[in-house]
Amino acid sequence: MRRLGLVFAGLALSAGARAQTVEEFYKHTPLSMYVGSGAGGGFDEIGRVFAPHFARHLPGSPTVVVKNMPGAGGLTNVNFMYNSAPRDGSAFAAPFNTVFMLPLFGDPSAKFDPRKFTWIGSLDKQTGTCIVWQTSTVRSLEDAQQREVVVGATGTNSTPAIFSNVLNTLLHAKLKIVSGYATNEVRFAMERGETEGICGMAWQTYKAIAPGWVSEGKIRPIAQLGLTLNKDLPDVPLVLDMLKDPADKQVFELTVLPQEFGRPFIAPPDIPADRASAMQAAFAQTLTDPLFLADAAKIRLSLDPLSGNEIKALLDRAYTAPKDVIERAAKFSVVN
Repeated sequence: MRRLGLVFAGLALSAGARAQTVEEFYKHTPLSMYVGSGAGGGFDEIGRVFAPHFARHLPGSPTVVVKNMPGAGGLTNVNFMYNSAPRDGSAFAAPFNTVFMLPLFGDPSAKFDPRKFTWIGSLDKQTGTCIVWQTSTVRSLEDAQQREVVVGATGTNSTPAIFSNVLNTLLHAKLKIVSGYATNEVRFAMERGETEGICGMAWQTYKAIAPGWVSEGKIRPIAQLGLTLNKDLPDVPLVLDMLKDPADKQVFELTVLPQEFGRPFIAPPDIPADRASAMQAAFAQTLTDPLFLADAAKIRLSLDPLSGNEIKALLDRAYTAPKDVIERAAKFSVVN
């Protein structure tokens, strides 16, 4: 009888938990934000600015705890969110965008299906750039096709490594990739002269965390790695326009597609529907919050948001690409 009583007590507690409102849950439960980069990077700074405003718009206004979870070019963070993070609405993440293509490309280290995440939204599109330091003699991508240029990266699956490989393969550039730098060190290595440039970091990141480099001309963009020209860089050529082979263009478009949902926020799959809806609503409300907009302006964050549903549509587009295009694009991103 005592055991049966414990069973009924457990069922009662479970039923009570299920009946908990969104406001009651967040009033008593901290909200953890897991950042896919180390402290001090662009994703980290933007996430730390966004998170407290986002939390204010959630019912119950939970306390936010920011946790950096770098590793494997962002895979550590996303694998954790899919397989280990609590699925109760108490955790969300600011991940790198490129990792969501890795399951499509057959990377065995990517242990998730990106279409099953709870997509909250994205603050901005990104424009990947290939840049060199001011002292470099490289003036154009054509120069990098003529001589070796040492470029830095964090991990072998990081965006700078992926895009450097793309340029080496599709345009026969001579970019020598040195990976293994910490988030901030990849930039400081260029400043110290250990490397000559970085190919793949977003122009928006430089504006946010190294505005002096932009305003003082310390970095020189030589190519844009997106689908359309960034309004700040009207005279910097698009790699897409340099490609002559239509098949190469398709491969490039698939590789750079994640930039379209730039700086996304996700929660684990299968969180309670009312909490998922509350997160998506809080995201939309944050984007019109004058306090958030003022803080975003302080870090020079441009805003070109996408909803969770718009991101899902981009993923569906990617995951229905022709098989041969997927196989070629996979060679840039997957380390065997």
